[in-house]
Amino acid sequence: MRRIVTNMPVNNQPSSRPKTSRPARAARIVLAGLSLLCAGAVFTLAQGGAMSPYQGEKDGVTAGGTWMSFQSDDKMTGAHRVRFELVSNNYFKEDPNYKPRVELFCSDGKLDRAIFNPGTKLGQPDYPAFWTGQPKMEVMVRVDDVHGNHGWTWERDRVLAMDKGSTRGLIGATIFNVEVRTRGGRQIAEFSPAGLNLDQVRQYCDLTPKKPSKD
Repeated sequence: MRRIVTNMPVNNQPSSRPKTSRPARAARIVLAGLSLLCAGAVFTLAQGGAMSPYQGEKDGVTAGGTWMSFQSDDKMTGAHRVRFELVSNNYFKEDPNYKPRVELFCSDGKLDRAIFNPGTKLGQPDYPAFWTGQPKMEVMVRVDDVHGNHGWTWERDRVLAMDKGSTRGLIGATIFNVEVRTRGGRQIAEFSPAGLNLDQVRQYCDLTPKKPSKD
C-alpha cells in the first residue's frame, strides 16, 4: 500500500517572537503621529516663521532679509499693531543665548517707537533725567559708511529708545552697528538689515529710509 506524503510542517512549535498587543500598537501609532506633527511645526518655523514671546501676538513671518514681523490687535482700542524685529549677528559676552535686537513698534499705520535691546543690563546713563527730562546714554552708530554719536533714551537699564534719524538709517542700510556700554564694558552689536520689505514698513509704520549725511 502506498504511503501518502504531505507537505505539513514538521515543527509545530509556536514562534518565540513576542506578540504586540492591540493597545501597544495603537500607542505606537499615536506617538508616531505626534512626532510627525511636531516635526512639521518645527520645519514650518524654520522655513520663515518665529514664535512670539508676547501674549496676544501672532507668530512672526518673514519681512524680508533677516527681519521678522509680528501682528496683533489692541484689546481695548482695536488698533492694529505690527512689530518688526531684527536680531544681531553676534551676542554680548554676558548672555550667549540671547542676541541683541532692534524692534520697531507700529500702531494704526504710524511708528510708535523703535528700541535697541542689548539682551543684558546697560551701564548707567550719561545724562541724568534732571538735565534732559529723560535719562540718556550716548551710543555710537554706524550706518554703512557713516558713523556718529547719538543720545538714546535709557529705559530701566534694559533698552534704549532710538531716535528717528537712526531708525530711518537702519531700515535702508546694509550695515548697522551699535556700540553701547553695558555692565561688562563697551560692546558692539552687528546687524545686517538689508532685504527688509520697505513697502510693509511704509504701510504699517509710515516710515521711509533716509541715509544719514557725513559730517
